[in-house]
Amino acid sequence: MQKTRFDELVEFPCHFTFKVMGLAVPELADLVVAVAQQHAPGDYNPTLKPSSKGTYHSVSIQIKVESQQHIETLYRELAAIEEVKYVL
Repeated sequence: MQKTRFDELVEFPCHFTFKVMGLAVPELADLVVAVAQQHAPGDYNPTLKPSSKGTYHSVSIQIKVESQQHIETLYRELAAIEEVKYVL
């Protein structure tokens, strides 16, 4: 990934919000939580927001991250979910 001064700007550990946009399938939030549990076990309460046409869902989830590398790993793993189109 791209080198930034991220470690200088953010104090770890901290809670980081990931916004995952994907197809409007019922299991999307569960798939996102499964990735979060794999890399940062905890209790998660994601918020789900459907698109105006109902084709896509947006899942926002706060995950406690330990480092920039941890964030990058989560971005890669969340993006690898087949139903996911974007991770912000």
